[in-house]
Amino acid sequence: MYGELTDKKTIDKVRETFDNYESNCFEVLLYRKNRAPVWFYMQVAPIRNENDKVVLFLCTFKDITVFKQPIEDESTKGWTKFARLTRALTHNNRNTSHHTTPQQLTPMSSHEVSQPKQSRLAEVLQLGSDILPQYKQEAPKTPPHIILHYCTFKTTWDWVILVLTFYTAIMVPYNVSFKTKQNNIVWLVLDSVVDVIFLVDIVLNFHTTFVGPGGEVISDPKLIRMNYLKTWFVIDLLSCLPYDIINAFENVDEGISSLFSSLKVVRLLRLGRVARKLDHYLEYGAAVLVLLVCVFGLVAHWLACIWYSIGDYEVIDEVTNTIKTDSWLYQLAINLGSPYCYNASGSGQWEGGPGKDSLYITSLYFTMTSLTTIGFGNIAPTTDGEKIFSVAMMMVGCNWLVDCQSQASQ
Repeated sequence: MYGELTDKKTIDKVRETFDNYESNCFEVLLYRKNRAPVWFYMQVAPIRNENDKVVLFLCTFKDITVFKQPIEDESTKGWTKFARLTRALTHNNRNTSHHTTPQQLTPMSSHEVSQPKQSRLAEVLQLGSDILPQYKQEAPKTPPHIILHYCTFKTTWDWVILVLTFYTAIMVPYNVSFKTKQNNIVWLVLDSVVDVIFLVDIVLNFHTTFVGPGGEVISDPKLIRMNYLKTWFVIDLLSCLPYDIINAFENVDEGISSLFSSLKVVRLLRLGRVARKLDHYLEYGAAVLVLLVCVFGLVAHWLACIWYSIGDYEVIDEVTNTIKTDSWLYQLAINLGSPYCYNASGSGQWEGGPGKDSLYITSLYFTMTSLTTIGFGNIAPTTDGEKIFSVAMMMVGCNWLVDCQSQASQ
């Protein structure tokens, strides 16, 4: 609070700073609740939102009474100048000894305010942390082997992990559903490189700061390790195991190969981290629509893989070892001129049928038409399992359409 000893011109400057949404600093004399006058170095910094509007002010106060002329108040009348200075020094040391902050926020100086603002693209690229307000944040002191979670290197690395996670989200369901063995050396090398990058990401996460529950930056190595072990370590470890290399061997037991192929689905849990990092995109309407389209395409891809898996499981009656002629896979094989054939002299199993490319495109076509409620009927579910799955898919499509309409109307 200000009082009779507070400079009137300083009061006017403070009011003008708030009215004009400016950043400034003052030396001002204020009063405590007990009417004791104290000199403060006051710093004011406006904080702007994504629309470049000032939503609040950050004000910091530093006690500088010890550096000013001792104040003669009611409690020190009659004291010598040396006695009042000693009292101020003792009082200031007592206050600072009980008030420590792990991190200081320094407002922008006047020449920093006049500099051009940071581009919004650069701010949006900060995947690893929230968009920083427009005041300068002093970097916390960290050990040499600890990486700040909002530094340029970590931001670039998060984008690499984001792209590889989407690659995994597309390829893993396809490989599991269509039972593809990675015999192609190019794909095997590419998947192995992805596994190595995910392994390096685990190592980096053990050396990356995080934001604590109180908003502070945690840089203690022990706390970082404990936090990572309790959260994403198990999922990240399972996602980087080399399942494709194991499945690439020809003499691997079919049961073990199927088990490892199924375990690859665990990699999709990494999408939870992506959703958390992309949370601040929800502030932008156009970004939300783009994300909805991407999510729709990804969900349609997953459902196409499931739709084919159901048809592939039910197309052959295992009891009688006969093929179901009403299955959509059988009808597709007839239309494409590549029917199923029973190999009686060789493996004793059904062989032939459409190629994997045609099967995937047809499955994706069916899921797209079902999700958008446009279905033409040229591909239709026939078994109970296919019908139940189709009903669930239509409900997902209706929910997605409602979300898109609500976002477009905002």
